[in-house]
Amino acid sequence: MKKLIKVENVSTVFGDKVVHDGLNLSIHEGEIYGLLGPSGCGKTTLLREMVLLQKFDSGSIEILGKKLENISQKDAQALRHQWGVLFQFGALFSSLTLRENVALPLVEYTQLSNKMIDEIVKFKINLVGLKPEDANLYPSEISGGMRKKAGLARALVMDPKLLFLDEPTSGLDPISAREFDNLILKLRSMLGLTIVMVSHDLQSIYNTLDKVAIIDNKKIVYEGTLEGIKNAKSDFIQNFFGDMNE
Repeated sequence: MKKLIKVENVSTVFGDKVVHDGLNLSIHEGEIYGLLGPSGCGKTTLLREMVLLQKFDSGSIEILGKKLENISQKDAQALRHQWGVLFQFGALFSSLTLRENVALPLVEYTQLSNKMIDEIVKFKINLVGLKPEDANLYPSEISGGMRKKAGLARALVMDPKLLFLDEPTSGLDPISAREFDNLILKLRSMLGLTIVMVSHDLQSIYNTLDKVAIIDNKKIVYEGTLEGIKNAKSDFIQNFFGDMNE
């Protein structure tokens, strides 16, 4: 399988606080890959570094063959069109309807006609399990689960190869969370996506992930499948995956 993301010896420092001290991991095409670890370990920081929202201090991150540490503005823009990001709370614009939110990347970055944009938006809204009439609602008029789905539709609207999800099931009730897990699996198989996900939701981790990297004490303490995790040595792993390791 082809490597789509390579993280090599990445270090991140905020002031005098070291967040990452030489992280190494690789993500292959078609995987659903989880970034796990205790609160404050730098999972979301690493995700933000991967999507060019934050700089790292040393090391290398390569995505789709491009190294991020010395990337040109033109290449960075081209890369951004090849991934979608779902932020933890959906990050929808409150003054726009769901349709307008989902359409935004197409309006900003393509020369497509309004009719074509409308067709694509209808398709993506349906794809994530929202009803056609939901498109006319504003973010304040819908539930947290619907906001996540609308955010996901927007993340998918440019037909990305990569999808980044930050705590996709946080704030959802258990039924909505499991529905979201199934949606992630369905989209991966339908669209051939590679998905990188930060999560604390143990059930979601078991339901969806092929591989995980666990960040603890500034390092990757384990990378591999969930089956292999019982042999890993880390207080976080013992506490978080306790039932599995007994």
